[in-house]
Parts: sequence; C-alpha cells; structure tokens
Amino acid sequence: MLLHPNRFFDPHPDIRQLARALYEEIKDTPILSPHGHVEASWFADNQPFADPTELLLLPDHYLLRLLYSQGVSLESLGVQPKDDAPYQQDRKQAWIQFAKHYYLFDGTPSGAWFDYELSTLFGIEERLSEDNAEALYDQINEALQTPAFRPRALFDSFNVEVLSTTNGATDPLIHHQTLQDSEWNGRILPCLRPDDVLNLHHPQWKQNVETLSSLSGIDIHDYTTFLQALEERRDFFRKQGAVSTDHGVESVMTAQLSQQEVSALFTRALKGEANEEDNHRFSGHMLIEMARMSVEDGMTMQIHPGSFRNHNKDVYRRFGPDKGSDIPLPMDYTRGLHALLNAFGNDHRFKLVLFTLDESTYSRELAPLAGHYPALHVGPAWWFHDSYQGMKRFRQMIWETASIYNTVGFIDDTRALLSIPARHDLARRMDCDFLARLVCTHIIDEQQARRMLTALTYDLTKKVYQL
Repeated sequence: MLLHPNRFFDPHPDIRQLARALYEEIKDTPILSPHGHVEASWFADNQPFADPTELLLLPDHYLLRLLYSQGVSLESLGVQPKDDAPYQQDRKQAWIQFAKHYYLFDGTPSGAWFDYELSTLFGIEERLSEDNAEALYDQINEALQTPAFRPRALFDSFNVEVLSTTNGATDPLIHHQTLQDSEWNGRILPCLRPDDVLNLHHPQWKQNVETLSSLSGIDIHDYTTFLQALEERRDFFRKQGAVSTDHGVESVMTAQLSQQEVSALFTRALKGEANEEDNHRFSGHMLIEMARMSVEDGMTMQIHPGSFRNHNKDVYRRFGPDKGSDIPLPMDYTRGLHALLNAFGNDHRFKLVLFTLDESTYSRELAPLAGHYPALHVGPAWWFHDSYQGMKRFRQMIWETASIYNTVGFIDDTRALLSIPARHDLARRMDCDFLARLVCTHIIDEQQARRMLTALTYDLTKKVYQL
C-alpha cells in the first residue's frame, strides 16, 4: 500500500479516531483554488499531455530544486538550456534519471504529493524507483492518452469548483476568452499580477509598458496615464472573471509618495534612468495605489513578498526563472505595511491576503496585525512551508491571536496540475488532526471543531475571494 489511510494523523488513538472521523465528513468537499500557476491554455485547448515528464516533473520546481541540490543536472532531467547546450531530449530517460533519485523525497511534502498522484490517479501501489521507472512511465503515458486525462476531465474529476491562473498585466487572456466562449462549464479565472509593469527593474519593463499602452488603448506618457491604463486592465480582467490581484514583491515597505515625487520618478523610469532606490520607493507606493484600486473595484488583493528571486544567477542565465532557486528573505510587516494599512486597513470594502516565507513573523507580526485590521487576512503556510509540519507551525502560531477566521483556508499555489488534489488532501488531513487535538485537550468541543473545519476547508476561501 503506497498511501496509509491514517497518514498525517496523530498516533494517539483518541486523536487519530476523531481526526479520521472529521476527515471523512469533509474529504469530498469541492476544491477552491483561487491562486495558482497552471496554464489556462491547457483547458482552452484540452489536448492530451505529451508525456509523464512534461506533466509531472518539468513544471514542478519543488522537484527540480532538490534534485539540483544533490548534483543532478537540470539538463539530465530534460530541462532545455537557453544557450542551446545539449540536454536529455528523451523524456523516458529523463524520467528514469528522476526515478533513480526519487528516494531524496522520502518524508518530504513533494514525496507525499507525488505518491498521492501515483496511487489515486494512476492506481500505482509501488513507490517510484529506478527498477520500476520504465514500466511506470509506460503505464502513466498510456493513461495520459485516454479521455479521462484530458485537462477538462481532470478538472472535473478533481471536484474543482474554481481555479485561478496568474496572468501579467500584458497578458491578452485569449485562452480565458476561449474558455468563456466554450460550452464547458469549468470555472477558470484569471488573476491579475502586474509585476511586469510595476517592477522598474524588470528586464522588459519599458517594452511591457508599451504593450500595456497598446492593450489598454491609453497613450502612456506619464504617471497619470500609467494609472489609467492599469485601471483599464483591471476592468478588463474583471470582465474575464477575475476576482483578485497578486503582487510578488521583494519587500513590503509601503510609503505614499507625493504626486510630484512619483511623477518625476516615473518620468526617470521612462527615460531608463531609474535606480534601485527609485524601484524600491515606486514599489512601496504602487502597493498603496493597488490597494486603493481594490477598494474601488472590489478585487481581493494578495501580496506574496519576501523571495529573493533567481538567487542562483547561473541557473537563471542558463535555464530562466522558476527552476527552484528562489530563496526566502526576512520581512518587517509591522513597519512595512504601516502606511498601507493606515490608508485602507480599516475599510471593510478592502480585502488584503498576506503571505509570508518568514515564519518568525507568524506570532510576532502577522497574527497581531490580522487580529486587528478588518481588511487583513493571513494567507496559509506558503511555498517551503506548504507541508505537514509547516502547516502545524502556522496553525499553532496564528490561531490563538488572530483566530482561524482571519485566515483564508488553504491555497495550493501550484504549477503542477495533478498536485492540486494531493495538496488539498494533505491540508485537510492536517486541519482534521489539528482540530481533533484541540477537542481531545478540551479546548474546543466537537461541534466547534466541525464548524471550524467547514470554514477552513471551504467557507473562508469563498468569502475572502468573493467566489
């Protein structure tokens, strides 16, 4: 048996029994996935996935980063270098290389997710290894050619109610339009992530601003017209179903610049003269501007801060972004968000979901802030902490001060389509275990546990993201 039915439940018999009973009540609840990175084109085109390597390995930077850390070259896994250097183009051989090192994921969330996918989706009950790699590749590949493994069929079989993609401000959303015009009733929403035009040091920033100007129909020649173009794009995204924005910033330091200051700064940027300090100040100012726009149009605002993107410059140069070399940074939310929260944190129309990679801020900053400001909600344990132990630490350090009702339930934030049900299953088991422990220590009773579990599994996400 690849998956034990009591996995992630406490070994104490009373806690395990109650956790299992709670899990049975909510395990089939529809999945809400309001933030993620799967491709809308998969559902628009609805074509078979090419092979197991393309579907299960190459999009998953969790897998790539750990393999790379153990000396497994990305080329040998089938990742194509940008410099046209040789790489493994035989997808089965790349899979075998992955399988040879699959033991590295023993006890990790990636291993738990991958085992779940093999067992529940493909009926495989043996752990992936070098010995069975070729046979399992053929078994999975054969399944991928069947109608049940087309993207839309998978979406339906996963019981996904809503799934959100992540799209730059310069994305024309043609695949979302195709989905809207189709007869399929799966709900795939875009999420506006305007980092491509808000980060002055983006390699294509000037080009992106020109594209934004073209798409919005607004001639961007100064800061005022830039804001108008952003507001138009927000309106366009909303018409395509978007309910949220997302901001992947390095810092959460916010400050309201004067009109004169920000106009001069933006003019310098258009001339290619903006420096690092300009970018830092502009980012802090634009977070407040985006909060203002969220108050006006009702879109939930998400901030995913504190990642030193592409820390390994050689990997970035040779393979591009999202290859597992992003590293967390320490954050100061209390001072950093002071300006933004004093501007809009008391406005009940505003919904701000804040994530972190800095666990030291859970009880010191995030829980007290969310336990006070009506607009603020703490996002779940994210990225490196999206794991059983990471979720436990998050619950333990957040719930007493902020209560679960100032959080947003679970968000999978994945690029790997097949991992969506695996991640939600792990999160649901963890919440059942956590609440069962509170019941068995007589902090809450079973009625309270069931109410809290329903909120964590479904209600909080639906409410905060206005789904």
